[in-house]
Order: sequence, then structure tokens, then C-alpha cells
Amino acid sequence: MENGMTEAEINSLRAEVESLRKEVSDKDARIAELEGLLIYLRKKMFGRMSEKHLPLDPNQLSLFDQTEMTDNEKAQLDKDVAKAEDTITYSVTRKAKPARKVLDESNLEVEEVHIYPDGTTDENGALKIEYVEIGVEESRALEIVPASLRIKKTIRHKVILKSDVEAKLPEDRVILVPDLPLAPIEKCMAGASVLTDIIIGKFMYHLPFYRQIQQYKEGGITISSSTMGDWYEGAVEKLKLLYDILRKQILQSPYIHIDESTVPVIDNEKHKARKGYEWCILDALNGDVMFYYDRGSRSGAVARELLGNYKGNALSDGYVGYGQFEGREGIIMYGCWAHVRRKFVEALETDRRHATEAIVYIGKLYKVESDAAEMTPEERRELRQKESYPVIQVFEKWMKDTYATVLPKSKIGQAIEYTYSILPRLSRYVNDGNVAIDNNRVENAIRPLALGRKNWLFCGNDASAYRAAIVYSLIGTCKNAGVEPRVWMEDVLRKIPYYRRDGRDLSELLPRAWAKKWNESLRVETISSD
Repeated sequence: MENGMTEAEINSLRAEVESLRKEVSDKDARIAELEGLLIYLRKKMFGRMSEKHLPLDPNQLSLFDQTEMTDNEKAQLDKDVAKAEDTITYSVTRKAKPARKVLDESNLEVEEVHIYPDGTTDENGALKIEYVEIGVEESRALEIVPASLRIKKTIRHKVILKSDVEAKLPEDRVILVPDLPLAPIEKCMAGASVLTDIIIGKFMYHLPFYRQIQQYKEGGITISSSTMGDWYEGAVEKLKLLYDILRKQILQSPYIHIDESTVPVIDNEKHKARKGYEWCILDALNGDVMFYYDRGSRSGAVARELLGNYKGNALSDGYVGYGQFEGREGIIMYGCWAHVRRKFVEALETDRRHATEAIVYIGKLYKVESDAAEMTPEERRELRQKESYPVIQVFEKWMKDTYATVLPKSKIGQAIEYTYSILPRLSRYVNDGNVAIDNNRVENAIRPLALGRKNWLFCGNDASAYRAAIVYSLIGTCKNAGVEPRVWMEDVLRKIPYYRRDGRDLSELLPRAWAKKWNESLRVETISSD
């Protein structure tokens, strides 16, 4: 008995107190999680989200050393964090003043307009004899000539031999008629230049069809949305022949990067947009890029369809769908430190100290990459193993020590958990000087898709999203190959029918092969003219 209370009553109160403490602890964790999410959403809505505004970048490695950080390692970290704090604050708040660039007029046609003082010229515009010109003053203005439409009328002339006219009956005469040039799309009025203009307008300048229709109307012709849609679909169907070859070539590369991005797709049954995924694979050796759409799915089954038979090095983020390839014979998976760093950047607002410590470690890894930029792959591998590997070892110990002191559902807890779960994948880049530290190249390839969906908002259906994957693949490959997409597309749309008729190798029309032949033909023309 204590204060008149029985033992059972005391135990009941203790249990209740313990229950209340647990409830308070759970609520504190939930509050911290929601506060972190609120800060993140506010930043996403009103602030700058790109970690490019910070000077530090992420890296990768995993050794699973279970010892704790030493006092020297902790002291060095404190020193690095103090230095990084000033750098981070300065980099976030300072905005560089852009410098105005001089316009490059070298490729523009110049139209000269000569004007004289009133009354000094005759009816032909020549200076009157009583005046003498003593100099000129020049000014320049940039003008635009709106695009003009025209009808290309093909007139095929029929001819026969004069001797046939004189000696043969009409039914015996041989009439010579030139073959009708093959059109990009059979029985379609749109020529290759118009088809190219529609595709480039939609996917490079992100113009929906209704805006393009208005532009054509200003040019003097009215095109219905259904007609423009049919033209576009027919042209993409031809380009798909090249896309299929491109996809096969990329998946034969010994080193690829892979990522996914969302695209809203209209669900006609539910009458609303749903989230679909466009997969992107980059040939890291030559820059060729392909997008892939499979009913918008991001499932592991789609990853297996893409990479099931792949042999080589594959760099990706930590999406669980790629985990199935870990340890599979013939494929080596690498992780992306840029994704890791972003998660710690997101945690800066809620746990600045720990997030900054992580960013410091990641920054050291990127400093090594900067120092190794001009090295050979072998030299880069040696430097990574000498300098990056020890940093990752200490970073792993830091994650182990820190995770025990933070809330698992907090931003910093989630960042540590994400990083630690893929640490083996993140660490492997130190063993191969050809493999990049992050997935930024493929993210750059995806960027036009992100810009496009802000303008055309959604794809009308799965078929539309699939056609978008085809076009983005070919345009992205053109850009990485240094090929002007409009010039390339107009030329290959004209040539594809002839290649198919003659049974020629369509791979010759892929951007890199096309550029090589194009440059060779220009070289021959130059030599001939000389």
C-alpha cells in the first residue's frame, strides 16, 4: 500500500503512464514528420528546389564497417561542417548578375537600306549632282520574316518517241512517264518539311497542336486538329522504324544510365489523368538516348522487360525495381550519388546540423571527381580508391552513429535509410574509372520531357505517350550527337520510303551514322568546288 493505493492500482497507473508516454512519443514523431513535410512543400511551392544552388554534391561507396567514428574523425567533421556552413549560406543567398551577351549575327542575311536627306536625291534615288557624299552612319535592327507556306506541285511530263508517233498505232506506242516521287506518308498532302515542323514544334518548342494550328492559319491555311493529328501519327510511325533500331543498339552498349520520369496520361474510362512513367536509358559511351513507355507502368516487370537480357554496367537511382538485378550474372548495378545528396539537401531545413555533415562527406567525393576530370580511367580509378574509398568508410560509420539519434521517419532519418540501403551499389564506382559518380547525364536527357508536360499538360492516351517516347528518343540522340534535329528529321522522312523500297540498312539514318555521311558528302562537295 502506498498513499492508500493498492499494488494493483499503482501498477495500473504505471501502465497508463507508460502508455501515455508512448502516445506522446509517437505524436512527437508524427509532428516532426509533418513539420518536415510542411517545410519541404513550402520550399517546393515557393522556394528554389535545385541543389545546384549549393556548392556540394553527392557520391557513393559501401564497406559496412561496423566500428564507431573515432574522436579524430568527429573533430575533422566538426571543422569541415563549420567551413561548409558559411559556404552553403553564401551560395544559397547570393545571386549572380547575368552578363549580357553580344548577339551572333554571323549566320544572318543582311538587308541594306540606303536613305538620304529629304530633297537630295532624284526620281531614281541617286544623289543629285549638286551634293557630295562625305561619309555614312550605320545602325542595325533585328527583323523577322514570318514562315511562309507554299504548295509544291509535281508535274510529270509524258513523252513518246517521234518515230512511234509516225510509225506506230496509238495502242502500240510506248509512253514514258517518270515515277512519282515517294512521299513520306502515302496519300498525304503534308511534305517532309511540314511533318517535321509539326513534330519539332510539339517536342522541341512544346507547342500543343491548337497553337500550331493557329500559326498555320496566320500563314494562310486552315488545318483541322484531326488532320494534323493524322499527319503527326503517320510521321511518327515512320520514325518508329529508326527508334526500334536505336533501342536495340543502346541495349547492346556495355555501359548505360537509366531513370524514369512521370507523365500525366488521360484515362478515358475514368475520365481523368493518371500518372504514367516514361523510362529513359542513355548509352553512356556515345550519348544515344531512348525513352520507353509501357502503359505508364513503373513496375519491376517493366524493368525486367528492359534490362532482363542486358549485359554490362547499369547506373540508376535507388528505386526498388532495380534491386532485382543486384547480383545477377552479367550485369553490375551502380548507384547515383546525386539522388542521395538531394535527400540530405531536403533535410537541411529540419536538421541542418546532420544534413550538413552528410553533404560535407558527399562534397569530398565530388572534389575527387573534379580533380580526376582530366585523368585517364585507370588514373581516376586509382585516385578514387585512394581518396574516395576512405571517405565513404567514415561516412558509413557516421550514418550508423547518426541514425540511432534521429527519428526514423524524419527527413534526415529517411535520407540515411535510403543511402545505407543501397550503399553497396553506391560504392562500386571507385573500382571503375569509366563509371560516373551520378546519373546526371540521363536526367539532362529527361529534362525536355519535364519542360514539355508543363506546356501540353498531358498525353491523350497511352498511344500518345508511346509516340512521345519515340520522338523524344530521336531528338535527344540528335542533340547529343551534335545534329540539328530539324535538318535530320526532314531529310530522313524523305529518305525512309526509298530505303524501305530498296531494302537498304535503315541504321544508316540514325543521327550519328547520318551525321557521318552528311559530313562526308559536304567534304566531297567542298573538294569538288575547289
